Amino acid sequence: MNIAIILSGCGNCDGSELQETLSLMLAFDRRGWSYQCFAPEGAYNVFDHRTKKPTGEQRDLLQEASRIARGDILPLADLDISDYEVLAIPGGMGAARNLSNYATAGTAMTVRHDVEQAILDAYSQHKAIVAVCIAPMLLAKVLGPHHITLTLGHPCQASQDAEALGAIHQCCEVTQCCADEKNRIYTAPAYMVGTRISEIFAGSENLVAKLEECEL
Repeated sequence: MNIAIILSGCGNCDGSELQETLSLMLAFDRRGWSYQCFAPEGAYNVFDHRTKKPTGEQRDLLQEASRIARGDILPLADLDISDYEVLAIPGGMGAARNLSNYATAGTAMTVRHDVEQAILDAYSQHKAIVAVCIAPMLLAKVLGPHHITLTLGHPCQASQDAEALGAIHQCCEVTQCCADEKNRIYTAPAYMVGTRISEIFAGSENLVAKLEECEL
């Protein structure tokens, strides 16, 4: 399979969560599947990952995301989802701050137009969609009217918000995943409930194994 991965920067406070992203990449690679990373271009607000507070600095999303992809990354504007079988969005607060404004707007959130379009294109072309940690909130906003089923882990404010947007929430433990086979949407809670990197890698492996079972 060929996977398009949308990144949102670099680091759990203001970008893509590295352990979640790398565990997905590893699970894909172990199966011999190929992936291409994409990220939007434009400035975002940087957080100090020690204090969890904004620094007042701004950086470019694509440049920062390229750190995770070892430079092998393309602008999101270049994504043609018809070239891929799967769209994957790792977690990290970049999904809630940079790909959307969920972190500040809650259920009044908006999703970046280019990210929203990628999700809509994948859904309309019957591609599989993978989202981890807080990233399923993007799917809840864009695809909620289709009453998709997803997980954000245990019942929490985010799960309530997802349901308010029309999605159906399924409770999952950290190593479990939620497979909405009808809509071809696969989600896992990762650090929404996890505390150890081993749990994150196990959860990603189980998620991708379920994707393999259902899609191949």
